[in-house]
Amino acid sequence: MDQGVFRAGVAAPEWSANPQRGVWRDSGMFPPTTPEEVRARGWDEVDIVLVSGDAYVDHPAFGTAIVARLLEKHGYRVAVLAQPDWRSAAEFAAFGRPRLFFGVTAGVLDSMVNHYTGNKKVRRNDDYGPGGKAGFRPNRAVTVYANRIREAFPGAPIILGGIEASLRRFAHYDYWDDKVRRSILFDTRADLLLYGMADGTIIEVARRIAAGKGPQGCRDLQGVSYVTKDLSAVPNPAKLHPFEIVAVDKWKYARSFKEYFGEQNPWRARPVVQAHGDWWVVQNRPAIPLDEKEMDEVHALPYTRRWHPKYDAAGGVPALETVRWSITSHRGCYGACSFCAIYFHQGGWISSRSEKSVVAEATAMAGDPAFRGSISDVGGPTANMYKTGCDIEIKKTCRFEHCLAPSVCKHLKVDHKPYMKLLEAVRVVKGVKHVRVATGIRYDMATMPGSEGFLELLCKHYVGGQLKVAPEHASEKTLRAMNKPPIPKYDEFLRQYRAENAKQGKKQYQVQYFISGHPGCDVHEAIRLAEYIRDQGHFNEQIQDFTPTPMTASTCMYHSGIDPMTMKPVHVPRSARERRWHRALCQFSDPENWHDVREALLAAGRTDLIGHHEQALIGPKPGQVNRKFQRARQENRTYQPQIMSERDDKFE
Repeated sequence: MDQGVFRAGVAAPEWSANPQRGVWRDSGMFPPTTPEEVRARGWDEVDIVLVSGDAYVDHPAFGTAIVARLLEKHGYRVAVLAQPDWRSAAEFAAFGRPRLFFGVTAGVLDSMVNHYTGNKKVRRNDDYGPGGKAGFRPNRAVTVYANRIREAFPGAPIILGGIEASLRRFAHYDYWDDKVRRSILFDTRADLLLYGMADGTIIEVARRIAAGKGPQGCRDLQGVSYVTKDLSAVPNPAKLHPFEIVAVDKWKYARSFKEYFGEQNPWRARPVVQAHGDWWVVQNRPAIPLDEKEMDEVHALPYTRRWHPKYDAAGGVPALETVRWSITSHRGCYGACSFCAIYFHQGGWISSRSEKSVVAEATAMAGDPAFRGSISDVGGPTANMYKTGCDIEIKKTCRFEHCLAPSVCKHLKVDHKPYMKLLEAVRVVKGVKHVRVATGIRYDMATMPGSEGFLELLCKHYVGGQLKVAPEHASEKTLRAMNKPPIPKYDEFLRQYRAENAKQGKKQYQVQYFISGHPGCDVHEAIRLAEYIRDQGHFNEQIQDFTPTPMTASTCMYHSGIDPMTMKPVHVPRSARERRWHRALCQFSDPENWHDVREALLAAGRTDLIGHHEQALIGPKPGQVNRKFQRARQENRTYQPQIMSERDDKFE
């Protein structure tokens, strides 16, 4: 099976004009997003049209920009159709029929996650749209876009990519429909689905289609999914329970999840297939992760790091502002948290850039007239996983399930020295005044052997007042369901972090992230988290209501009531009332939550936590909260319990 990626045997052309195809030599220009921009380049046709649910932002944090720039570099004429009007097929015909194919993505986020909160309320804003306004993309954007393309150009090849398509490649539970939906390949009638980080695979797909092999000639590539009636060309597949069965049998749904969870190793996984009636969905092995040279190549492309000028009048695209002056040092995460989609999308292997590449980007950034001296982040999904992992030979044989939790794999090698060296190299770039680590760190790794000196360096130069960390919960049972480390590991991290700040004479705090309403958490476990927050003396603004998103272990638990890793039942807080209790308990010090907290405590038989004493969560009368917590909430800071006076223990 061909590995795809850049190593597929294709010689990439130099980054310059191609007189035969008229490819645009970079001069700070954007890929064309309108027919007028296509004509301005003197093109009579385009090779590939990329359709995206996001406004076009030319920055490597946006997948459409990476794919467009890569294809452009390899000699293809690429146009981007950003946020087309889906109410008719007219805009989908704007560039004419592309010579090779349409590439379709919903954008950086799943369109349903983009549109709705965890409680299914409509979001008013869309940070990936012009001016941050919602309404520029449909629900289930990939499906709608693909069907409009079919309407405009019957028979034109359609290639799906991005997180919405990637995580819906098999039969999947859909939270918004509250049912199991079939693979998105059927709803879209797409020719291929490139799952995961497809920036390498897409080059080989383009080459083969240009050579006349068509989408069917790409079915042997890793990182590809497709539908077929004939499995004769699929060697030794792992067969999941059919769609018709998992749609009604929750135990078999969970069993199928466990099956494909174990087939994610790019070196040893079997193809995975699932019947949908007379058809089969086929998932080839995941694509081989990019190596350092390939990662450097992706990030050396000539991104302008700006939104397209046509959005200026609307005020730009807000999502850019959070990442514009950030640097991606690596991709992937082997944490495999149950609620996170990174395992199935970016993969569980770390692909890191070279220090030289990152420093070159920082240098170019510092030369931008708009740069003000601060690099907001140097990291990846988990910042301190840069250049960590296990040996390649171990990778090739590992079934690849859990590397960090509930215990650390003996083969995992953690060495923070390369990341520390990288941060220091970026910090001394001329024109750079500050460098921050904003994507968050894996706190258990920060205290492992191999991390010596990391917290000292972090606190000294890279925190900037607040450090993001995500314990997620405090209950041992819930943390097991989340596949997160036990809470004592977080406590040890806090002890070392606070001690280091005290040693340096700095007042720097942690921004803690917790999830409410996660499977495996009943009201007693939610109260355990509230007690932990109480004992910490830290008011928490960063509470996330659990939202089931396709193809995560937590979503499997939510739908089936079964932990797919153990195949044992778990409690699922489904009702709006119970979910409200869990959220309120996380923020018990907010007077507006008094009624919900009281209901939860009464239901759990924990009236001992109602009263005027120090261990109480709330007072006996509506709106009564402990004054020390209320003050911490109002000031959004951590209080120190040992310096509070007795009068602060009284309720208002």
